[in-house]
Amino acid sequence: MAEGKQVEMPRVKLGSQGLEVSKLGYGCMGLTGGYNAPVPEEVGISIIKYAFDKGITFYDTSDVYGADHANELLVGKALKQLPREKVQLATKFGIVKSQPTCVIVNGTPEYVRSCCEGSLKRLGVEYIDLYYAHRIDTTVPIEETMGELKKLVEEGKIKYIGLSEPSPDTIRRAHAVHPITALQMEYSLWSRDIEEEIIPLSRELGIGIVPYSPVGRGFFGGRGIVDSVPPKTYLETHPRFTGENLEKNKIIYTRIEALAKKHGCTPIQLALAWVLHQGDDIAPIPGTTKIKNLDDNIGSVRVKLTKDDLKDISDAVPINEVAGNRQLSEAFEKITWRYANTPPPKDYKFSA
Repeated sequence: MAEGKQVEMPRVKLGSQGLEVSKLGYGCMGLTGGYNAPVPEEVGISIIKYAFDKGITFYDTSDVYGADHANELLVGKALKQLPREKVQLATKFGIVKSQPTCVIVNGTPEYVRSCCEGSLKRLGVEYIDLYYAHRIDTTVPIEETMGELKKLVEEGKIKYIGLSEPSPDTIRRAHAVHPITALQMEYSLWSRDIEEEIIPLSRELGIGIVPYSPVGRGFFGGRGIVDSVPPKTYLETHPRFTGENLEKNKIIYTRIEALAKKHGCTPIQLALAWVLHQGDDIAPIPGTTKIKNLDDNIGSVRVKLTKDDLKDISDAVPINEVAGNRQLSEAFEKITWRYANTPPPKDYKFSA
């Protein structure tokens, strides 16, 4: 399944405002570091172009990815070699500073506008298809943030509005100001907490779901098991990839590996196919820096699963058996200043 004939990429509608994207998107973050070492610019551009040739038209970046906005700059250069009208471009604003133990966010109208102008310039485009609040600034009413985003829509600088990792209350309040098109949420076989409230709410309101880390930050592709965790990356300290937690989680990988053999595909294809089968309003954005892995991801579109198959796969990954928090931010209030011995800065804000 990892290799073979061309895959016809299906398309889906995100939200009820008219945005249509490839069923499988591409997360660009890793091209400039994070989960692995940054790749040379020309390599990053070639991967984006290759993805487009394979039918992937939905690309996700952020103003905070890479040093000095490197990710948006790289994506902008790649876009110059693609037909803009056939690309659905998503980027984000709001994270001022991000460290393993600290995230500072800003959702003021002035910051929203300045970020949008900066992203448009770096990306070299006249409009952004989908513009997300990367995290929610709880010190600023979401109505104020959304009010500025609504103005940017009216001015034609962005087409659709998204939120990343919001609470249900924030979603309802934001959607009352202007329709939300998509929610970007962590969602994978071992991160399923959005199933209880977020997914039902999004469907009630007509909002699409864009899962990030849909293969568990590479875990279901064998990262930390078949392949070692890359040094000097975020994953070196990730709760699920370290110490006893990783040893416990290897059992989960073994189960998925066995089911993948049954379905004639790779473990990562099975895990991604599971996400793809969760609804026709879902468009995951796995990222990779290798063409081989990209082909593997694309092959997941061919994996067909029945309801019974989906249950078997879900049952193989009991959430109460997953060892470790899904990301460090879940423990921010406990660990943020453990290593610094200083109080948090006055502008420190937790997202919600």
